[in-house]
Amino acid sequence: MANEKILNAIKELRDKSAKKNFSQSFDMIISLKEFDLRKSENKFTDEIVLPHGKGRESTVVVFADNIKDAGTEVLTTEQVNELTKNKRKAKKLVSSTDFFLSEAKLMPVVGKVLGQYVGPRGKLPKIVSGDIKTLVKNSKKSVRVRIKDAPVIQTIIGKEDMKDQEIAENAEAVLKFLETRLPKGKNNIGKIMMKLTMSKPVKIEV
Repeated sequence: MANEKILNAIKELRDKSAKKNFSQSFDMIISLKEFDLRKSENKFTDEIVLPHGKGRESTVVVFADNIKDAGTEVLTTEQVNELTKNKRKAKKLVSSTDFFLSEAKLMPVVGKVLGQYVGPRGKLPKIVSGDIKTLVKNSKKSVRVRIKDAPVIQTIIGKEDMKDQEIAENAEAVLKFLETRLPKGKNNIGKIMMKLTMSKPVKIEV
């Protein structure tokens, strides 16, 4: 059973927020405490597989020469190199793709051609290891959490057209991940808030 306080926050947002002509996203905002951003090891970019996805599949692109059927778009070395001739196309690829996966041998090429675009966005490719279709499937259900310039994490955990229970379980998955990832675990988690795309946030006491 998902945490009742998270479910109550979801219900409050639904009750208080005016209906829009699109399905709004549920975002969770977590302020960190006792967290030193001066330590480089405390800055990270990670991916969390949400048990119920985020309401739409994340876009995934695979860089590979030896993988043909990945369940998503695959770009070969030749196709990556072609992007050097079209910076606009390269930028569009990076901005429109949520997650990149790559065979190890293609990483130098990808770094040379796309490094200046994927690096600042925290979208560096993950090395393919294991079954590619499973990796792609998990990536499509994933969200990215990043700590860079401020001790705050904000990430989508669902959409309005999802069930409350699903959104709450996604929220719990994010919190459980952070408890294992942060240097002081649960003690680094300060204020937790939730909001819809166009709403004011509500606080969750957990």
